[in-house]
Amino acid sequence: MRNFFSQFFQGRYGSYGMDKLTRFLLILSVIALIVSLCSPFGILYYVAFALLIYSYFRLLSKNITKRYKENESFIRIEQKIRLFFRKTQNNFVQRKHYHIYTCPQCKQKIRIPKGAGTIMVRCPKCMTEFKKKA
Repeated sequence: MRNFFSQFFQGRYGSYGMDKLTRFLLILSVIALIVSLCSPFGILYYVAFALLIYSYFRLLSKNITKRYKENESFIRIEQKIRLFFRKTQNNFVQRKHYHIYTCPQCKQKIRIPKGAGTIMVRCPKCMTEFKKKA
């Protein structure tokens, strides 16, 4: 029986373990299944079931290059989302001591200490000067 499973998984994408996309799809399907038990929407159950089927399809697929590309694109999107939240959190932490302005010409973010009064700000990237209250 063990020999059967080892031959079955040979050359399949799932033989290398679960990647991030498959893990995300499985977790999302389990969450959707739990929510579908408590909600009156019947379609949520079918969405969760479809996600579960797709994650198993990815595990059992022999087209390794296509599954690898799907995972890479998912990781790229995930990194963009994480970067957005990291930047937002960083700006929120710095808001206590700094004003963060955007250059009207090149859209460069400029950090100015609070409490300096009205000042002329020079963009370090394009050298445009503009008046702001710090």
